[in-house]
Amino acid sequence: MTSITDDEFDSLLSRFERDAIHLETRDAYGTATELPHMAKWETGEPDDLGWLQSWCATLREHVKAGKSVRRARIVSEPLSDYQRWSYSIALPMVEAGEDIRWVPRRLVSSVALPGNDFYLFDDHLIVFLIYAGSGLATDKIMSIDPADIRLCRSAFQAVWKLSIAHSDYQPV
Repeated sequence: MTSITDDEFDSLLSRFERDAIHLETRDAYGTATELPHMAKWETGEPDDLGWLQSWCATLREHVKAGKSVRRARIVSEPLSDYQRWSYSIALPMVEAGEDIRWVPRRLVSSVALPGNDFYLFDDHLIVFLIYAGSGLATDKIMSIDPADIRLCRSAFQAVWKLSIAHSDYQPV
């Protein structure tokens, strides 16, 4: 496994060939990009979500090219403030073509999950996302190990079967 830079990760997000799957397992994150916008949400300030437009444009390009982007979020219920905010901003991404689904944590008790969130690109390259306890990203680690790929694919498929589409999920 090898650490990769943010630029290398961004390149992977834009140049995969068929599909990208993303499993999120934490109840809170604290990315530098998101924190100011979540702070606005917490005080009831409006947010035009302009900061999401680049990702939404990338999603539209992927859809136009016939690529698939899926995200499963394993969440504790009732939702954390972070996940309630995340739910509130998900619609533009869904409309742009990302299939975002929600999975109540109680449903995945018997699913074997990797220790970290991940992206699996084209079923042959994984990027594990490493976070501090505070939710701040600390590293991105790439793997092409077949055992890692099998674990992540299996975990995602099992979670996806239990997932609820964004349009059908009712936050608790």
